[in-house]
Amino acid sequence: MENIIPIQGKVNFTITLDPGVWIFDDRRVDLTTYFEESQEEVDDLEEYKKSMSKHWDREIMEGAVFPPTLKTEKKYEKEKVLTGTFGMPLKPFLKNAEITDDAKNLTLVTTDGEVSMPLEVGQELILGFSKDGKPLTEDGPVYAFYGDGSNKHQPIKNIRAVAIE
Repeated sequence: MENIIPIQGKVNFTITLDPGVWIFDDRRVDLTTYFEESQEEVDDLEEYKKSMSKHWDREIMEGAVFPPTLKTEKKYEKEKVLTGTFGMPLKPFLKNAEITDDAKNLTLVTTDGEVSMPLEVGQELILGFSKDGKPLTEDGPVYAFYGDGSNKHQPIKNIRAVAIE
C-alpha cells in the first residue's frame, strides 16, 4: 500500500493513484524529451481521428497483412517501455477527482514535509514514475516535476499524498 497515493481534501471524489500500472497508460510522457519539446493542448477526439486515419491509409497502401515493419515497430515500443524514463500528467486525475470551487492550493505530502503551491501550478505537475525502465522504489513511488521543467534536475521526492486545500 505504500505505492498508492491518494488525492484528497477539497475534492468531490477521493482518488487513489497506483503508479505501478501507468506504464500501460497511453497518457504517459517520455521525461527524457518532455521538457525540451513544445507543449500544446491535445484534443483526444482529434488525436483518435488522426490515428485511425493513419491506420486506414497504411492498410490501403500496404494491405491488411502485417508487414515486417509493424513487428519491428512493436518490438521498438516494447524496448522503449523496458528502458525508458516516464511520467504521467496529474491534470486528468485532478479533473476526475472534481476539485471544489473554493480550492486554492495543492499540497504534496512527502516524508520530508509538505510542499504547497497554487492550484494552477499544481495542475500542471508531471509525476515521474520510472527511470531507465525501473520503478522509483528508493525515494518514490513518484517524483513531481513542475510543468515548465524548472525542477527537472531536483524533483520533489518521497510523495505520499496529494492534498487539495
